[in-house]
Amino acid sequence: MSAAGTVPEEQPATAVGEDIAATSPAATAAGGLARLLTAPRAVATETVHLGRDLVAIARGTDRIAPAEKDRRFADPAWRSNPAYRRVGQGYLAWAAALERLVDRYAAEGRDPREVARARFAVGALVSAAAPTNTLLGNPAALKRAVETGGGSVVRGTKALVHDVVHNRGLPAQTDRSAFVIGRDLALTPGAVVYRDDVIELIQYRPSTERVRERPLVVVPPMINRFHMLDLRPGRSFVEHAVAQGLQVFMISWRNPSRQHAHWDLDTYAERVRRAIAVARQVTGSPDVNTMGFCAGGIVLSTLLNHLAAVEDDTVHSAAFGVTLLDFSGAAPLNAFAGPRTVGLARRISRTRGVIPARTMGSAFTWMRPDDLVFGYLVNQWLMGEDPPAFDVLAWNADGTNLPAALHEQFLRIFAEHTLVRPGGETVLGTPVDLARITVPTYVTGAVTDHITPWTGCYRTTRMMSGPSTFVLSSSGHIQSLVNPPGNPRMSYWTGGEPGPDPADWRASAEEHTGSWWGHWAEWTTARSGDEVPAPAELGSENHPVLEAAPGSYVLDRDPA
Repeated sequence: MSAAGTVPEEQPATAVGEDIAATSPAATAAGGLARLLTAPRAVATETVHLGRDLVAIARGTDRIAPAEKDRRFADPAWRSNPAYRRVGQGYLAWAAALERLVDRYAAEGRDPREVARARFAVGALVSAAAPTNTLLGNPAALKRAVETGGGSVVRGTKALVHDVVHNRGLPAQTDRSAFVIGRDLALTPGAVVYRDDVIELIQYRPSTERVRERPLVVVPPMINRFHMLDLRPGRSFVEHAVAQGLQVFMISWRNPSRQHAHWDLDTYAERVRRAIAVARQVTGSPDVNTMGFCAGGIVLSTLLNHLAAVEDDTVHSAAFGVTLLDFSGAAPLNAFAGPRTVGLARRISRTRGVIPARTMGSAFTWMRPDDLVFGYLVNQWLMGEDPPAFDVLAWNADGTNLPAALHEQFLRIFAEHTLVRPGGETVLGTPVDLARITVPTYVTGAVTDHITPWTGCYRTTRMMSGPSTFVLSSSGHIQSLVNPPGNPRMSYWTGGEPGPDPADWRASAEEHTGSWWGHWAEWTTARSGDEVPAPAELGSENHPVLEAAPGSYVLDRDPA
């Protein structure tokens, strides 16, 4: 929650409590492990393999060792102390056996959703069982306890109790008090020039004397706050885009509560259409460029389909940032796509009116348990350290709810792949057929994305009929987006026209050091028309300034 606002209602758990438990990551993991046990021959083979490894470990083998980048075993005791070395080796051998078991399960031609569920289960179990998650099994934590005279243990215990009471038993990922929207985040100057019951539209003040005449309308994901794209100065995508002379308009979604349970794809696509109309009226441009991020790209694609069907040419180009439209391929999200899981999730959302932000956040968190759960557990609960103060983590902890109607449509898109089946979905009265979209597109993916795998994002280039440019970024889902220029550790790949095989595209692609933001800005600027004098004032007679950016909806504040 932002300092200036209150969180929209999240209905208390009642009769749906059992359903929530059944669709939790823990239940998904339990189901995945049960699937693995249906392959007794593979289980027996890996049990024998593990037994041989354990015998070799007892005899002092050096064959089994942690990866160089595995920070859990960085303390020298894991190499120099015979007891710790054998404990670590035994854990690694057991983890490897489970991972091979999943690979065998997949090689048998099992349903990809069942394989994903099994892989999710093994990942969660292996991460949770690491010896480093306990005080006695973590030599670095023991040393810290001795060095601090037990102070680290006291602080860690207090943190554990606080997280059990206030954070549903998960370690805090960040100190949320360190960042306040409007004080530390979302600082790019601008103003709200349109508001309805679902969105606010922010027009940003130009930072150059001349701007491109065709505006850019940005569609952020509706399951997060827009300020992922406007973090601290120097790390803001919006700030960078404005500095390139682009006229930028940003949608800020309202955080829905139970009374908004009926909001669906029609609701959200219509608001994007309204935002485009406002941007055109304010700037005087006959059309706009657009960019959708993650789930915002899903909504944008359905609107583009509708505009193509009615021969409306008010969108000149579209960019998609880590947007997955085709969920038929291998993806960690498939772990939650089983018929029973989807059915129970649908019942929950219908009963409560919304899927609360914390429920969705938990699922995404457990997709990367080492990084997003147990790393923080060790640092806070065992080492007694304070949660880090990091802008991305503060944004990530400030989630939004998902209305029941939209959630049900997303489940259908997710489990039945209806967005890529012509006529599988209907939005704004138009059956969706992505092939009818002919505007130029710019599509990004991220190499280590655990939510929208880059090969799936790549398929977007093949679904639409217009010319498409694909760019692959290093890092993961969020890190690839919060990617300001000047970071030598980041890189991106560009290539020729995307063909049917993403592996072939990558094999011939050229790697560049730095951020893809500059490449995207060049692509967009080339499609943004001539330079004109920057407007002296924001808004227009029809759409006057309502309040300064970042507006009210991002703060969960009633503008009335």
